[in-house]
Amino acid sequence: MLVAAAVCPCPPLLVPEVAAGAAPELDAARTACADALGLLAAARPDLLVVVGPVDADGLAPYSQGATGSFQGFGVGVSASLGERGDADPDHPLPPSLAVGAWLLGRAGWADAPVEGLGVGERLAAERCVSAGRRLAARADRVALLVMGDGSACRTLKAPGYLDGRAAGFDAAATRALGAADLATLSALDESLAYELKAAGRAPWQVLTGAAEGAGLGGQLLHEDAPYGVGYTVAVWS
Repeated sequence: MLVAAAVCPCPPLLVPEVAAGAAPELDAARTACADALGLLAAARPDLLVVVGPVDADGLAPYSQGATGSFQGFGVGVSASLGERGDADPDHPLPPSLAVGAWLLGRAGWADAPVEGLGVGERLAAERCVSAGRRLAARADRVALLVMGDGSACRTLKAPGYLDGRAAGFDAAATRALGAADLATLSALDESLAYELKAAGRAPWQVLTGAAEGAGLGGQLLHEDAPYGVGYTVAVWS
């Protein structure tokens, strides 16, 4: 069953080499993510699964040792899910899971085996919830690192331009993530989330399925919207 979860944003800008001169602007988010990973380690899981959005449809599993690179962002930085092994070079981690792997590497994660699950940004809520239930059943003590951003439409210069619905969507999602509110998260509107470029919607709904019956409480560690994109860090335990 699920014993702990950490919710983190997934912009490649979290990697200082990618952010370059703007790296200090996300120091608070990095610190909050590190604190969240500390809680996951304290939960002593048997298995950690990193869940994040992908452009493809459906679900895409990644085995321990799968590696992702930030070469596409102009830097020679890579990260892997746990110790690198015989991972398929033709099946690299998508950016969201690569950021999660980078966070784990930065924290020196060695507390449990690590796998990954990419979730299609348009995957229906019921399929996300069902996937979460299956993850929770994978081991006696499962932890999730859930990567995903809120809307990308908070300002005129945001990637999705300004949308008046974005602030309300993010506020509701952030409250629910901080309170471990399964009902609100599972009811997030899929079409609205896609229109607002809220890539975290599907991974958050995977989390709701995994958390069913676990009785976890939530705590909000960080909330911000730099560059017009909603970033939330929360922990469930």
